[in-house]
Amino acid sequence: MHRSAQRLTRILACAAVPVMLVVAGCSSDSGSGSDSGGKKGSDASSAAKSPSVKPSPTVEKAAFDKLPDPCKSVTQKTVNALVPEAKDKSGTKSKSNDIDSRGSCSWNGLEDDGLKGSQYRWLSVSLMRYDSDQALGSGNKRAEEQYAKQLAAANAAQGAKGLKTAAVSGVGDQATSVTYTMRKNVDFRNQTIVVRTQNVVLTLDYNGTSYEGGKVPVTAEMLKDAQKAAKEVVAAIAAANQR
Repeated sequence: MHRSAQRLTRILACAAVPVMLVVAGCSSDSGSGSDSGGKKGSDASSAAKSPSVKPSPTVEKAAFDKLPDPCKSVTQKTVNALVPEAKDKSGTKSKSNDIDSRGSCSWNGLEDDGLKGSQYRWLSVSLMRYDSDQALGSGNKRAEEQYAKQLAAANAAQGAKGLKTAAVSGVGDQATSVTYTMRKNVDFRNQTIVVRTQNVVLTLDYNGTSYEGGKVPVTAEMLKDAQKAAKEVVAAIAAANQR
């Protein structure tokens, strides 16, 4: 009986070994799980610390969505006064594939006063509108850049003599006049007014001369007339965008 009891004890001890190994194995798996869980926690922590992507700031919407008909931006009364005997009182419009973004119109005429000579006048209105663009900037900013380019071009007129530049008040948000004389067989008096009103740039050119002993145009009077016409165009731009 004693020997049988000893054998039974040894059998039970041996049988207990696999159970302990299984338990140890489970314990080892559990530890591995804890390590894995620790790594996930570390990854989550790193993700939380990474900087978030900030949305790009949006540019302001352009004030003006369209342009007026350039040939109707100056009143007929003003056209008659600035360009007497205009060949086409309704104006000559340039071709444009996007009339809401750019357009121009011009008038010219020769008034013959018999023995007192004759007077030639030419008037041109050019409009450019800029939309706001996420990559290029706001419509106003883009118009400011074009305003500077147009002004630089006016100041670089080839053959210009006695060139003068002056700020113009009461016309749009920015306005500058450029006056000079240019010789083309006879002396032409030139006035260019560059205006920015919100996201639209206006370039108005007005020049004239006399023939056959006619009275020489007075620069100050022509500049005053050009400024009046520029104000009308600015008003026409605002009227075209009334909602």
